[in-house]
Amino acid sequence: MNLYILVASAAPALVEKAGVKETLEQFGWNPLAFFSQVISFSLVAFLLNKFAYKPVLAMLEERKKRIEDGLANARQVEAKLAEATKAAEDIRGKANADAVKMIADAQTAAKVVTEREGQRAVAQAADIIQKAREAGEAEAKRLMAELKKDISRLIVDSTAKVTGKVLTDADRKTIVDSTNKELAA
Repeated sequence: MNLYILVASAAPALVEKAGVKETLEQFGWNPLAFFSQVISFSLVAFLLNKFAYKPVLAMLEERKKRIEDGLANARQVEAKLAEATKAAEDIRGKANADAVKMIADAQTAAKVVTEREGQRAVAQAADIIQKAREAGEAEAKRLMAELKKDISRLIVDSTAKVTGKVLTDADRKTIVDSTNKELAA
């Protein structure tokens, strides 16, 4: 009944020409059907809000947090990579300095030795130089291999955390190969 009054106040032109009740009946308005539809709509809206909308929002928030964590982890990996590269450069520089010092020491020793011992000292100096170079190259290769291994492991771990899945051996091999190609370039 109150609905009739509400409709009548909203549409005064209809009230003047015909009664509100007759107008609503003329358009086929059924109060019982209307209220049952309102209740059904309210129930569906409540259920969707509780079981669909809120869980989807929670899932999106969790995904956003995982992405942010992955990006933070990637930044840490980049920082560790920079540190490892700097450490490798420092070690290579020290090895080269040591090799230069060994060469200088060998040359000085060769100058002091007499003519007869000169040839033998030169041969020894050449051996020392070759061994120092070989040792420097071997150390640089070992450090580079260790660096590549650590970088590959960090990238595989980061990728696993960012993607949120367990990587297969094929995935790991692909990532390691890609990393090694980029480091070689």
